Amino acid sequence: MSEVKSHEFDRFLQRSAAIYRLFLLYGPDRGLVSERASELAGSFGIPLDDPFAVVKLDAATLQGAGSVLDEVNAIGLFGGDKLVWVRGASAEKALTEALQILAADPPAGARLIVEAGDLKKGAALRKVGETSRSVASIACYSDDIRGLQALVDTELSEAGLRIGPAARERLVEALGGDRMASRNELRKLALYCRGKDMVDEDDVLGIVGDASAISVDDAVDAVLKGDADALLHAMKKITTSKTPPFLVLQACLRQFQQLDVMRAEMDASRQSAGQVVASLGRGLHFRRKPVVEAALKHWTGPAIRRELGRLQATIYQSRSRQSLEESLVIQNLLAITIQSARR
Repeated sequence: MSEVKSHEFDRFLQRSAAIYRLFLLYGPDRGLVSERASELAGSFGIPLDDPFAVVKLDAATLQGAGSVLDEVNAIGLFGGDKLVWVRGASAEKALTEALQILAADPPAGARLIVEAGDLKKGAALRKVGETSRSVASIACYSDDIRGLQALVDTELSEAGLRIGPAARERLVEALGGDRMASRNELRKLALYCRGKDMVDEDDVLGIVGDASAISVDDAVDAVLKGDADALLHAMKKITTSKTPPFLVLQACLRQFQQLDVMRAEMDASRQSAGQVVASLGRGLHFRRKPVVEAALKHWTGPAIRRELGRLQATIYQSRSRQSLEESLVIQNLLAITIQSARR
């Protein structure tokens, strides 16, 4: 077994990556998966702009295990190592079979990088990666506070900037949903502060969008209000920032679970929506309470539970067919939004 935990990657890249030929990267942080795959590819000494040395494949379009095996075993036109880079993997049987065959007999003249989404424990592709000594299986989970602090220090120090404690706290709160989105926000902040020595709290508030929560809350509120235009606008911001659409599904599921509890309390105790939100909605941001209160007035218990079933089914579908994740999320959230508008 050659399992690399999320926090062990930097050391692995420096010390051990060169001895492997096969790499599986997976996890809920798609930006981090992509970033680490790029770091690995850049460490092999293979010219990434050479189409004869680098072959990029989409997992959803693979035609059997032979598609990958043929590319890995093909001899480069000008010799030297070859890189086969597969993106968007999830539960493709063809890719799993190809990785299993290659793990038994690793290629001598090629390297294979597979980028996957959030593979469950026991998923076939992940199982092959974790049980074979010849495959480096690399988990990619969202940054914790220590990881975010290190990312802030790295990006700002490269721009010659320092940051005060209050600004740092505010900045870290706005980051963390996705590594690529967080890094883009930091680079945008550094560009905004060019010519300054110190980043202050006003700079953070003025330029940094919440890379993990604000747009997600906007999307959930649009669903509750029945505002399809606002939902599409929020989803556009989310996809542009590289935030996984799956986070919106999770947030929407949690919101409807909360609505279910609140509505049950309303029906059982004959309280008003405002009273229930005041007692059971203490974790809600004050700006969102009116939206939730209005939704409680219009949604019945059975209707809420029906939409919970739809959200749970969408989560399953998006995980099993990750190449269609964005379309599935938008389609089903729009359906719920239309139901909200009718009410």
